[in-house]
Amino acid sequence: MGRVLSYLEDRLSKGPVHLTLIDPDKSPGDKAGELAKGAVELGSDAIMLGGSTGISRERMSQAARAVRRAVRVPSIIFPEGPGSLTPDADAVFFMSLLNSRNLELVIRAQARAAPHVKAMGLEPIPLGYLVIAPGMRVGEVGDADVVPREHPEIAVGYALAAEYLGMRMVYLEAGSGAPSPVPEEMVRAVRSALGVPLIVGGGIRTAADARRLLSAGAQALVTGTVTEEEGLGEGFQGIVGEVKRSRGR
Repeated sequence: MGRVLSYLEDRLSKGPVHLTLIDPDKSPGDKAGELAKGAVELGSDAIMLGGSTGISRERMSQAARAVRRAVRVPSIIFPEGPGSLTPDADAVFFMSLLNSRNLELVIRAQARAAPHVKAMGLEPIPLGYLVIAPGMRVGEVGDADVVPREHPEIAVGYALAAEYLGMRMVYLEAGSGAPSPVPEEMVRAVRSALGVPLIVGGGIRTAADARRLLSAGAQALVTGTVTEEEGLGEGFQGIVGEVKRSRGR
């Protein structure tokens, strides 16, 4: 097991964790480092780098180096393709978009990326990525057959398949900027069936959102849009505060 996965699993053994998603296009270079520093000081457990389509390797590298200088927690690439990989990060979520209609995003891009991940010395963290309605931009770009919000059993099937295929984590994604997060009923159903950690992201803007998802069984929450729109203000602090309170129970 790699160092970053061990770190995450150790943190998860103590309770839920929080991951801050930073877009190197919207928060380039030193700005990414400043945002990471503030997020970690407030209680975030790791930094994810990604978000936009077409992030260049140069821009990803600049952000990863700045984050590495600013914080001690791991930086994990949230990739949109092989072109955004850099050895300056600690790990990459080596993920399959499980419900894409496009084999490119299920396995073909991963097959091209794998030799680069190995050559760069990036730690791959196998992850099943599942887009839930409305899906937003990621659903469009990923040509996703989005999981209807009223059908948690479909999400359970995909999540279990990911676990049985050997993926170490499952990520339920409502889409960046979604009007509401993944439904609690779906989170509860997937968590009750799953034996690997469950990450939930998309549409999480308030402490109340975080509280509902954590109560339903989410083990890691990802926030990105709220920090882009509001910085590390009340919304972000409320979300992280709920994660910390849930960990302390």
